[in-house]
Amino acid sequence: MSSRFLRKILIVVALFAMTLPVFFCNSPTSKNDTSDEQKSSAWKNVYDTSAHYVGMQTCRGCHESIYQTFIQTGMGQSFGFASKEKSAADFSPEHAIVYDSALDYYYKPYFTGDSFYIMEFRIEDGDTVHKRIQQVDYIVGSGQHTNSHIFSTNGYLYQAPITFYTQKHRWDLAPGFEKGASTRFQRLIEIECMSCHNGYPDFATNSENKYTLLKTGIDCERCHGPGSIHVQERQNNTPVDTSKRPDYSIVNPRRLSPELQNNVCQRCHLQGITVLNDGKTFFDFHPGMKLSEVMNVFMPEYEGAQDKMIMASHVERMKKSQCFIQSGKMSCITCHDPHVSVRFTPRSQFLNACQSCHGSAAGQHQCTESAAVRATKNNDCVSCHMPHNSSIDIPHVAVTDHYIRKWPMDDSEREKITAFLGMKCFNNSKPDAITIARSYLEFYERYAPTKELLDSALLYLGMQSDVEATKKQNRDYIRVYFLLKDYQKSVSYAETLQPAAMNDAWTAYRLGESYYQLHQADKALQWYQRATEIWKYSLDFENKYGICLLALGRIPDALKVFQFVISENPNHISANTNLGYIYMQQGNNAMAYDYLMKADALDPDYEQNLINLAVWYHNNQKPELARKYLDHLLKRHPGNEQAKAMLIDLDRN
Repeated sequence: MSSRFLRKILIVVALFAMTLPVFFCNSPTSKNDTSDEQKSSAWKNVYDTSAHYVGMQTCRGCHESIYQTFIQTGMGQSFGFASKEKSAADFSPEHAIVYDSALDYYYKPYFTGDSFYIMEFRIEDGDTVHKRIQQVDYIVGSGQHTNSHIFSTNGYLYQAPITFYTQKHRWDLAPGFEKGASTRFQRLIEIECMSCHNGYPDFATNSENKYTLLKTGIDCERCHGPGSIHVQERQNNTPVDTSKRPDYSIVNPRRLSPELQNNVCQRCHLQGITVLNDGKTFFDFHPGMKLSEVMNVFMPEYEGAQDKMIMASHVERMKKSQCFIQSGKMSCITCHDPHVSVRFTPRSQFLNACQSCHGSAAGQHQCTESAAVRATKNNDCVSCHMPHNSSIDIPHVAVTDHYIRKWPMDDSEREKITAFLGMKCFNNSKPDAITIARSYLEFYERYAPTKELLDSALLYLGMQSDVEATKKQNRDYIRVYFLLKDYQKSVSYAETLQPAAMNDAWTAYRLGESYYQLHQADKALQWYQRATEIWKYSLDFENKYGICLLALGRIPDALKVFQFVISENPNHISANTNLGYIYMQQGNNAMAYDYLMKADALDPDYEQNLINLAVWYHNNQKPELARKYLDHLLKRHPGNEQAKAMLIDLDRN
């Protein structure tokens, strides 16, 4: 999920013929073309900062019939507690075992009473040598296509490594966890992911994945905007005859222009590389706005491969269609009623939408297929022109392809990928050059780590010349050279920066890491510290800060940092390892062993912990057990030179 449901299969697509873009997919402007405009809207709840969310149950009080149909839609069923009623999965023994062949773990989902668990285990020579049991708290997905699984540790949300794929009726590794890419129980559920797969949560903004309150399902206000003004006017008995004029106290998407209608939907149904505008968050978009006021969404463009699509790319696919391009009026709700599930929508509703432009009226484009062929399809336009297509980001899933066109008759006629053309923005025709550069950086970090993407980012960054933009670019250049591992160049952009003035946690972290890689822990420390001041509840940033303190010999301070991390998430593997190391250095063998074994139970393949355990056993005159852990380390990580050297030392002794 991470925000981030495009999968590593995109790497394969991107690397097929990676070249520098030969043209601009978007003509860059000197600055975002909506950034300095004074925004206004006839709809009162769009820009009024006093407008706030009231919750779906408040809406239900007056709109019960709409609530009852909406709650059955994919949106209404998008997120819920992990219960037998919510799960669409098959737990029978022949279905409910998943094997990750790359990492050598088995997974078994099961219920005990009303509680849902996933057991991870490993078998060697017929014996179970590792077992970890994780309770699941939430199920993501309506069950029409998938059920994925989330667990909470003190409010920190993580994705479990297996998913149930409803269409194929099978369990398998979750999207993005295949082919050795599994993070097991450590994938963070960040706000980008949560803000589309559920109603807006209460989120700890100084964290990456900590939540104080979660809703269950996408709600009314995601499409209609904050409801407080509307509720207040109704409570004050302010009458509105909506047969004569709109009720401007709350957005009605039906009364928006087609462009703004699509902006409502593409907030989540235009999935790709999202670049937030400076100073914006994923909570800032309201229906009635242009999405580009808050964010720009890019997709990699390729020559050929028109049949390649991701699951939540509905708006992108529709915008490629001549129906959309030529009509000037087509939007998602031309065909869909968001209040009614697709499962309960009469087929005639979709066909009538086609017939409204392709009917029998004079001047309308008619179907050129023969009557005999059309009869075999029951004159169903959708089955021919919008067939189900497999998704490249979610395995075992096929969804309606909203790219309306004449389809190739067979696979041999389908186009092949011949070149990567660049990143294209699908909700803004003229994003600025810095935003385009950031799209290349995001694509590099998430899916396709090739140097050509960084070259493209530098190319676009070099186009921006005005003074204000140049100041902003420091963090982008720091990011580029950090990714290039040119740490000296990265820190050169920090010469005029002061940590206290930095307000971007990731930039502060990258500078800390750059100095650390340059063996300048004293300079790294202030940047790591600043990153944790901005995001106190980013536990990985805190852990790095603690490691830097360790490198500087500030053991008591490091101990406090790691203890804080553990107090927030007792299952943080690296923090447990580091605490074990500290107690081992202090001669507290019992405490050291407890933390090292806790880390081992969480991740039996974690390199640094295996080293620490080997040292612990060696120090406690148990060389055979030290060897056992070193042998296991080299089995899983054969390139670890430290383990090889330690084995040589054991042989000498």
